[in-house]
Amino acid sequence: MQIVRRFRLQALFCALAVLVCGLISRPFAEMGISDDGPYILMAQHLATTGHIAYNGWASPMMVWQLYLGAAFIKLFGFFFTAVRMSTLLVAVVTAWLLQRTLVLAGVNERNATLGTLALVLSPLYLMLSVTYMSDIFGLLAVVTCLYGCLRALGAVTDRATIFWLSFAVATNAVFGTARQIAWLGILVMVPSALLVIGWRGRPGSSELLGWREALRERRRVLVAGSSAALVGVVFILACVQWFERQPHILHEHLAIHRGGGLNILDGLFHGSLELPFLLLPMVVLFLPELRRDIRYSVKVAFWVSAAWVAIALILHATHQAIRPVLEPPLGDWVTRYDGYTQTLNAGEPPVLLNTAVSLVLTLASLGGLIGLIVSLFRPGEVSSGDGDHQPITWPQICVLLAPFIVVYALILIPRASTVTGVFDRYLLEPLAVTLLWVVRLYQERIRTRMPPAAPFLVAALAALGVVMVHNMFSFYRARVELAAEIHAKGVPDASVHNGWEYDFITEIHHAGYISVPPEGAQAYSYVSTPPPSASARPTYRYDFTPHVHPIYWTSFDPNLCYGPAPFAPVHYSRWPYRTPGTLYVVRYVPRAKLPPGMP
Repeated sequence: MQIVRRFRLQALFCALAVLVCGLISRPFAEMGISDDGPYILMAQHLATTGHIAYNGWASPMMVWQLYLGAAFIKLFGFFFTAVRMSTLLVAVVTAWLLQRTLVLAGVNERNATLGTLALVLSPLYLMLSVTYMSDIFGLLAVVTCLYGCLRALGAVTDRATIFWLSFAVATNAVFGTARQIAWLGILVMVPSALLVIGWRGRPGSSELLGWREALRERRRVLVAGSSAALVGVVFILACVQWFERQPHILHEHLAIHRGGGLNILDGLFHGSLELPFLLLPMVVLFLPELRRDIRYSVKVAFWVSAAWVAIALILHATHQAIRPVLEPPLGDWVTRYDGYTQTLNAGEPPVLLNTAVSLVLTLASLGGLIGLIVSLFRPGEVSSGDGDHQPITWPQICVLLAPFIVVYALILIPRASTVTGVFDRYLLEPLAVTLLWVVRLYQERIRTRMPPAAPFLVAALAALGVVMVHNMFSFYRARVELAAEIHAKGVPDASVHNGWEYDFITEIHHAGYISVPPEGAQAYSYVSTPPPSASARPTYRYDFTPHVHPIYWTSFDPNLCYGPAPFAPVHYSRWPYRTPGTLYVVRYVPRAKLPPGMP
């Protein structure tokens, strides 16, 4: 037991599990995945020149993320997978730290390990861990800040409390340069921790103090902590001013779009359905609670179902772009298809989770959510956990974390009001906070130790995550292979539409940056692009890539546009199915309008 505690073996197991699951999914493909292609080219530019230069597709600041990616390029040479492995390293560290954070919050070691694995082996976390997106970097900033705040709350001396508060501010300031929303740690979480510290009085005391008594008893801590937070705010303002002066960046607007109320309702509705699914191994453990008070469970189930149906009908009646009501509903990274395959936007991608499986996942998610709600109103004994620190109380947890969740949700509302809406990857930070609440609630209200079924539920979701990551990268490798086949016939890259990620890389190679419309970035970086002719199907975000003039299009459907082009289709592996996925090349223009020499 002493060896386990000294070396934190269970936290190390969580970290190694992320590494193993990430690697066995074969996460390599030499093209951009979602937004990460332009980011990888930025890391390449930094490694080559020593300077950060944005290329038109970054709204996150990405500073320390770029330096880490550039370091991997220096060590291993430039290729997409080498840069993405820097994210996997950060994901491994985040998994270790998340397990320790749960223990500090009063969760026993076994439950903390299972809870951590439920999040870090989920499809969403695994997919983002092997790309160069900024989400995992932002999550590390938030988890590190929370860890520092909990250590400060559990410290037994003023000096230790000040040290951990300063640690929380410093790490959140630096790590937040990758993704600005993570700075809510300094702006919200650290002030909340100071409020709890003043409220608790001297370390180890259960007496609640008023403001005057708190200032007298813990003046040194409150002054030092407030000063550290103020220094962090100054650092944030300086970084924001620097970022706003950089050319070719995207601006994230905080104003709610006119007429975006229904989009906000849509985002809240589907986001609330997605949260229990992303924590399914933990949420399902609350299903037995439905039997403890059947009458009350039926009432809760009725009102939850009624609200679910009513909102779905409202969205349908207002002709909103209807997203699925079955799990997973947000439809961005974790979908019923093979990961991020829908970005090709040409034909119907192969389905991984059929309707029957989605229905079972939906019933399990909603049933577990109802059981969780029922357990909130059932009295239970408080478990002390087995960590080395005095567990934080529920009121203190709420004071520490509730403001962070509220402000985070308010910042997402302007994004939710747009047509693109909220993506599932935006839920990573709320997921970490929700995980703490859910696991500790189960430990205190139901059972001190999670049942033997919990590891199998975690393993099942991890298997789904590995399958989704494998199939996603297999699909992207097929696109790279198909592009190579087309170029071998003398077709230039600007004449091929291989998904918008491929077009973005092509545009950067030709122009140096992506041509974003003036409302999203600086006007001088925009080149007006007329829409294609009425007979042609417009490519996704064609106006962002004026140098791309496709005559061939990669597609799931061989009969799309003007039919098959004379290129062999490419088949790619899809776990667990024997039938592979297939990609075709179709003509984007009629045969008569093909340039001379084109096949």
